[in-house]
Amino acid sequence: MKLNFAFAGRRFAAACLATVLVALVGCASTAVTHPPAPATVSAQDYTYIIGPGDSLNIIVWRNPELSMAVPVRPDGKVAAPLVDEIVAQGKTSIELARDIEKVLAKYVRDPIVTVLVSGFVGPYSEQIRVVGEAARPQFLPYKNKMTLLDVMIAVGGLTDFAAGNQATILRGAEGNKQYAVRLRDLIKRGDVSANVEMRPGDILIIPQSFF
Repeated sequence: MKLNFAFAGRRFAAACLATVLVALVGCASTAVTHPPAPATVSAQDYTYIIGPGDSLNIIVWRNPELSMAVPVRPDGKVAAPLVDEIVAQGKTSIELARDIEKVLAKYVRDPIVTVLVSGFVGPYSEQIRVVGEAARPQFLPYKNKMTLLDVMIAVGGLTDFAAGNQATILRGAEGNKQYAVRLRDLIKRGDVSANVEMRPGDILIIPQSFF
């Protein structure tokens, strides 16, 4: 009788193992594969775009009383002397300077305005977002020639539960095309061939490992 119980137990364990293997094979066969992310992005002249939360220095030549540092409000606007409010979000610093000059021209003869960005956040559409099993998931202001390694240093690397080599980049600039990246190879093994350039608006998705 004891032998029968032992035999039945082995058969049950074998059946469970077979079920798990079948499930894994099924998952593998239906898994979506993504092309690897290109090492470099297409050449482009990147110009910083102002966004909510940025800090701006507005300098009006020969009119220091009109010059001041201002934050970009959550609604994307700024206010300055003689400028009740003006939209800053989505503009370059040069474009905003020209718009402020048009307003000041009503009160000042031939105003010359310079806008300097001193605190960088950028518009939501250009921020790099990191979600999933990063040590500190967050959004980051995009910087020209920013790489995957730069992003991972900023977020503190991977958690112990991360499936780093199953991570993907969702690239809004290419119609939400998804690319595969090898974070574990890059961070844990120092494989610099796994490092790729980021683009404004990229979302880095780091899934959890189930094993």
